[in-house]
Amino acid sequence: MDDALDDVFKALADPSRRALLDTLNARNGQTLRELCAGLEMARQSVSKHLTVLEEAGLVTTVWRGREKLHYLNAAPVHEIAHRWISRFDQARVQALADLKLALEETPMDAPTFVYTTYIRTTPQKLWQALTEPAFTQRYWSTEFTTDWQVGSPMTWDNHGVVIADPEQVVLEADPYSKLSYTWHSVTPELAKRFDWDDETLAKLSGEARSKVTFTIDEEAGQVVKLTVVHDGFEPGSKFAEMVSHGWPAVVASLKSLLETGEPLSEEN
Repeated sequence: MDDALDDVFKALADPSRRALLDTLNARNGQTLRELCAGLEMARQSVSKHLTVLEEAGLVTTVWRGREKLHYLNAAPVHEIAHRWISRFDQARVQALADLKLALEETPMDAPTFVYTTYIRTTPQKLWQALTEPAFTQRYWSTEFTTDWQVGSPMTWDNHGVVIADPEQVVLEADPYSKLSYTWHSVTPELAKRFDWDDETLAKLSGEARSKVTFTIDEEAGQVVKLTVVHDGFEPGSKFAEMVSHGWPAVVASLKSLLETGEPLSEEN
């Protein structure tokens, strides 16, 4: 953990790398060519800085056809906030807290939300945590009723609200490797549960259905890399804004459950 924190702080210490993060904070999901065009740096320099940021976990990448898209990843900053900052007086680390807030509030102009974290577990246990109600209820207050076969319907129990819809289906299920499904419908019952007003309910109900994909990659030393990609959003999507805040908290609680046996409390 200390080595990982060293990498994060070293990556953030360089102003050019901070400029790259600012660029991705303004518009996520850029190619190397796009990043070079927006910064007064040579392509080779940008590529080297991106490598450092990727190794520190502050940037994650997704391939779309032949293009490699770069995304700002808030997971390392979450780790600092949850496991390190709490040891010290909050006022003394306000600057770092402000950075955390900036990373979490990344504008969702890009059509895809990407979040990567590393968990000390096995692919088998992580798959269980993503699919079995005994796990999902603990860190997400959500359960799924499905056989996890491609094309099978999914009934959601989302914070006590049951949502059944034939378009909620499993898209891909490769055990211990990749899981993908369409997102749930929005119902008046769900709006009541979360105190959404009529305007918010109408906006969410009118959006196209999105999808989420979990990719599991086994690393050395009983560490698993989990990448969450949530896409299918329209420009200006309210749902995209909501998941950009929701997924970091859900994944952090999942990580805590697998590594310590306890999910994060709502206060955390």
